[in-house]
Amino acid sequence: MATLPDKDKLVRNFNRCANQEEKYLYIIELGARLPEATDTLHQPENIVPGCQSQVWIVVDTDESGCVRLQGDSDAALVKGLIAIVFALYQKMTPQEIVDFDVRPWFAELSLTQQLTPSRSQGLEAMIRAIRKKALILTQA
Repeated sequence: MATLPDKDKLVRNFNRCANQEEKYLYIIELGARLPEATDTLHQPENIVPGCQSQVWIVVDTDESGCVRLQGDSDAALVKGLIAIVFALYQKMTPQEIVDFDVRPWFAELSLTQQLTPSRSQGLEAMIRAIRKKALILTQA
């Protein structure tokens, strides 16, 4: 598996895309970089409600206190959106995730206006789910 780009590289890569089709191909490529999903990921408690596609997300922390994210979807484009959210949140603590608003980054990537309403709702559901799980970790 290849690693996900940091926030700045993600923006640069999106800005290099000549059109919407190239952006969608790049999103799908990012989704392919996520680790292979395990059976423990595909459990009912990891399903993100509010997504049209099946989406599973697990949030925990590593030994340094940074959040470790695992995710998968049955749709390639949605899996790519998961990868983008994970790229924006990587190397953050649970409290940093709770305090960080990813929405301006999606605007900077020119994605928010390009997504269908159902995908936008699903993206919001993923962000809410990650932030909720991160908040629980701050209280543990």
